[in-house]
Amino acid sequence: MPATTVLPTDQPPLLHTAVDQAVKLLESGEVVALPTETVYGLAADALNPAAVAKIFEAKERPAFDPLIVHLPDKKHLDTVAEVPPEVQKLVIQLIERFWPGPLTLVLPKKPCVPGLVTAGLPSVAVRVSANPIFKRVAQALGRPLAAPSANRFGSISPTSASAVAAELDGRIPLILDGGACMHGLESTIIKVEAASPKNLITILRPGPITAEDLKVYGKVMRVTRSVVDEAAEAPGQLASHYAPRTPLRLLAKPSDFTPEPGKRYALLSYRGEEKDGFLNLADWLQVMILSPGKGKLPEAAVRFFYALRELDKLGADEIIAEPMHEHGMGAAMMDKLRRAAVKAGQPSSLPESRSATGTVAPPSE
Repeated sequence: MPATTVLPTDQPPLLHTAVDQAVKLLESGEVVALPTETVYGLAADALNPAAVAKIFEAKERPAFDPLIVHLPDKKHLDTVAEVPPEVQKLVIQLIERFWPGPLTLVLPKKPCVPGLVTAGLPSVAVRVSANPIFKRVAQALGRPLAAPSANRFGSISPTSASAVAAELDGRIPLILDGGACMHGLESTIIKVEAASPKNLITILRPGPITAEDLKVYGKVMRVTRSVVDEAAEAPGQLASHYAPRTPLRLLAKPSDFTPEPGKRYALLSYRGEEKDGFLNLADWLQVMILSPGKGKLPEAAVRFFYALRELDKLGADEIIAEPMHEHGMGAAMMDKLRRAAVKAGQPSSLPESRSATGTVAPPSE
């Protein structure tokens, strides 16, 4: 395949041309990288198995990892998914509150959804993107789009068109450049179950919609499940994921780290506060601070994947990551750091399933 075309969208005529080209490629069974409010996605017609197969080929993604199906709008939900009567009221409340937006629901699938999309599972993960460019393409196509992150499987998710090109140039025909992504982290994935006295909402992958946001609608469980070579219940559940090429080590406290002579280190810092001791641990090649001084989790999330990608370019022997609070969007970033560290051989420190109050709770399955 020749070099990938990158089309700008920052002016109305350019946007019209870019959307038209993207729709034509999708109609022909091709894949296209599109911006979303979370990260850039690699989109294909979700109901065309041959097109979906091109996603797996371009990403080198294993077939046991399911894809998220992005709907043109809320009205298309019943084209790909069944909503069980016992949770219908809850599902309606959630999509009215959070769609379009970064919330993905796992529901029973309809027969029209190819098994390759769902990794052979009886459920499908669905959402409606809030990104205006993605919405315009999906609505012009009029069909659901399967769209995982537009990167090589297991590596750092892209939050800019240039990051997509660095991963997939020559492997896909087109990237629509929509600028930097608004949230910078993949969508929250949940499943819902009828229960008494409160319905149960299980977070399968943490993201921009937090446990605190969801607890208004039911009892929230945080489940962190790692799989190796079997079908995952939702994307992002593999033990090793979101990983830079450079080995990454997640520290709990400064005393956990002793630099080795002759090794070069880079630091991913949450707030960059010297009093925490992390800045003084080594002569860093570079320090990337996610939210300087303020410690604002949404700001940190927007910079998260960009910072990891920049540190990965340095050729360091190891990236050292400072921990952050595990409330709000901090839970999603810590989940990704733990999975990135597993690739480097650091023992998995993924937490047990927990309720929204932080007490240990059994998985719901």
